[in-house]
Amino acid sequence: MFDIGWTELLVVGVVALIVVGPKDLPGMFRTLGRFTGRMKGMAREFQRAMHDAADESGIKDIAGDLKKVASPRSMGLDKLNEAANKFESWKPGDSGGKKGPETQKLSEERAAVAKKIHDVSAKRATEKSATEAAAKAVAEASPAASKPKPAATPRAAAKPKATTKPKAAPKPKAVAKPKAAAKPKAKPAKAGDSKA
Repeated sequence: MFDIGWTELLVVGVVALIVVGPKDLPGMFRTLGRFTGRMKGMAREFQRAMHDAADESGIKDIAGDLKKVASPRSMGLDKLNEAANKFESWKPGDSGGKKGPETQKLSEERAAVAKKIHDVSAKRATEKSATEAAAKAVAEASPAASKPKPAATPRAAAKPKATTKPKAAPKPKAVAKPKAAAKPKAKPAKAGDSKA
């Protein structure tokens, strides 16, 4: 209940010996022992009463049900833990050479597509080499074809032709407006004339 070691008890005993005195010390310890015994008895009685009340109200049954519900097995967490352990211990290529039916089907489809691509590329390569050989034979046969023509530069092909925009027709000149008649200027006020 209390975490009191022998050293703490020794210190308390020495202080009690100094404060209370050697004559009254045994009586004080006897009274203290009786008091602690009564306190322990009251605590046991209170604890027993609380357990009895809990038994009567059915709290133990509810607590047992809660423990069952919260257990990892009832929640399926044990299976989740097993799956996580399998995943952690799994290493690539651990399937033992076995392939599932879908994996086998996909690998066969991919192999067939790869073979088709290989066949088509081989066919194009042979056609290209045959075309190049025929062009070379024609070039060797005709003397005029022996002079190579200059190839068009990519820049010239990439430049768009400049287009000229048609000029807009000149605007007609604005007709001159008649000038308004000149207004007579007001005479400046003299220093002596003030209108207020």
